[in-house]
Amino acid sequence: MDALYPRLVVRDFAASVEFWTTVLRELVGVEPVKVIPQAEYANWDIGGEAALAVFGRARLVEVVGSEDVPGPAMLVLRVGDVDRAAEVFVAAGGRVVVEPTDRPDWGVRAAHLRDPEGNLVELQAY
Repeated sequence: MDALYPRLVVRDFAASVEFWTTVLRELVGVEPVKVIPQAEYANWDIGGEAALAVFGRARLVEVVGSEDVPGPAMLVLRVGDVDRAAEVFVAAGGRVVVEPTDRPDWGVRAAHLRDPEGNLVELQAY
């Protein structure tokens, strides 16, 4: 059972699926497990476990019957090479907030970026 995994609520479902498919393909070598355009739902697994889901905001509003749905989230992704991962994010359409930086107090090298929907993503490597 997958107890917890991030689900991003997005305004532009198609663009978000394209972005995350590109990033996860380049960084982890995975493709979406399923993409259901009419439901505005897509998900990716890593090693047989749920890793990320994307759900269209308009569809979620319809499902729950309220405009009161979650907004942007923050993802933290452990990667082998923060600098390369940041390049992949930018090439796929993301933007850098904080360049890759050694963070000795955290014990990691990290960068902060935003995906095309504005979600904050921290990339980190030990």
